[in-house]
Amino acid sequence: MDMRKLLGGQIGLEDFIFAHKKGTPKEVELQKTEDALGLTITDNGAGYAFIKRIKEGSVIHNIPHIQVGDHIERLDGVNMIGKRHFEVAKFLKDIPKGTTFVMRLVEPLKTGFSSIAPKSNFKSNKKGYGNGKGTLRFKAGGNAEIQEQDDVMDAGVEKINAILETFLGINDSDLATQIWECAVDKSNSMDFAEAIDNSDLEAFGFSDDLIIELWGAVTDARDGRLQ
Repeated sequence: MDMRKLLGGQIGLEDFIFAHKKGTPKEVELQKTEDALGLTITDNGAGYAFIKRIKEGSVIHNIPHIQVGDHIERLDGVNMIGKRHFEVAKFLKDIPKGTTFVMRLVEPLKTGFSSIAPKSNFKSNKKGYGNGKGTLRFKAGGNAEIQEQDDVMDAGVEKINAILETFLGINDSDLATQIWECAVDKSNSMDFAEAIDNSDLEAFGFSDDLIIELWGAVTDARDGRLQ
């Protein structure tokens, strides 16, 4: 979690790691009345995509049966298990406006903190605490690593996310981070575009205009123009 928010009393939903224990399946039929549904989707790196955030005032926000934490199992009968979060997001984006479709979701069991044991037997090892300035990131394949806080990267990812929302109707920090990582050690937009094409992001079919916009966000962040 972001230690600055912890110390400032600003802990938010995005600062926690949730364990999803499968609960009740549910199917919701909805009409895509807007190009963007207002969903932020993430995945666990092991083939399960989840609703991470619902934008206030969006199409989904007005449907109480769809909630943050729901696992997206099927879309219009198509199995979503095994797909990355951006593949699920692209599937939703490609549904034509005005179309009625069905989302099959699995709601997590919500038992609060009743199953957490008391900490009386907890033995700390201060050597393993770290400096409190890292972020735990789950990679494709289920691997995880601690990344040190990087203000330049954070600014770039935020800008990339804004561009994705403008061009694609997708607000997804995980996807934005993956795009940023494709730009590491790249010195021009052509090498950046090639890195995108050689990754699983190629499935998005980013246009040349979008690639230029994304590269501009990367260079602006590197040069300190976004801080």
